[in-house]
Amino acid sequence: MANSFATLKKSRTDSLSKLLSESKKLNEGGQSASTEDNRFWQPQVDKAGNGYAVIRFMPEAPNEDLPYVRTFSHGFQGNGGWYIENCPTTIGQECPVCKHNSELWNSGIEANKEIVRKQKRRLTYISNILVVKDPANPENEGKVFLYKYGKKIWDKLNDIMNPQFEDEQPVNPFDFWEGADFKLKIRKVEGYRNYDKSEFDSPSATFGGDDEKLETLYNGLHSLSDFVDPSQFKSYADLDAKLERALGNAKPTPRAATPSIEEEDKTVEMPKAKEAPAPVQKSTPAPVTAEEDDDLSFFEKLANEE
Repeated sequence: MANSFATLKKSRTDSLSKLLSESKKLNEGGQSASTEDNRFWQPQVDKAGNGYAVIRFMPEAPNEDLPYVRTFSHGFQGNGGWYIENCPTTIGQECPVCKHNSELWNSGIEANKEIVRKQKRRLTYISNILVVKDPANPENEGKVFLYKYGKKIWDKLNDIMNPQFEDEQPVNPFDFWEGADFKLKIRKVEGYRNYDKSEFDSPSATFGGDDEKLETLYNGLHSLSDFVDPSQFKSYADLDAKLERALGNAKPTPRAATPSIEEEDKTVEMPKAKEAPAPVQKSTPAPVTAEEDDDLSFFEKLANEE
């Protein structure tokens, strides 16, 4: 565990080995942040949906083991309302939505599989970053933020840590001294943000390896442990009750008190969409992405364990 900047610098030769071990676990097996949190940075895009920025992934914060956390969440609208919650599988606990999805997926009914795709877990990674270049908001440059990203960018990180060819050397992208800037290139493809053009620059030292500047940077890193703290996840019973309400299965009960601010925020966080017609079994299924395929395999595994 890195307790000081000096410890971080001294132990950096071991950091890549630890990251490779952890990334292997993620690749073989299996988190959400508030957009209102001003600690988070997000790139801006133009009217055409294109954007560009340069960022640098930071090492683990003081007293933490890894420079990233991985979270799962669910966000969907059922017949009874919205369900927007952190998924307990993030911390290795059972989730009523995942259990419900596994039952639907294994029913063999295509319409149920379409429902699962709408209710599946959403994967998010969170890391500290240094904003190197932000043309849309230059005031962010030189500052540390939290950054949440998905599987596409994680794959870029994983690829540079685990190169496929003999003439490529593994790089720890989270390292101050031997890491690399990440050129974030965003395009709009078929209505969605696409990060395929994003790439790492050649390895170089942050701030030219100036220890005084790096130590100041290091001491300003945000803790990531709160995002996977058990207190951030509701009990199975509470989540199950909320799921039943969202699906429209729960009997209405009078409220004894005014809804909490947290509940009100989550109610208005996403606008109420028009009811879509019920899917029919003969409709053409949507294409399954690699991320979806991982989750659908997860649902099948859950069902098989029961």
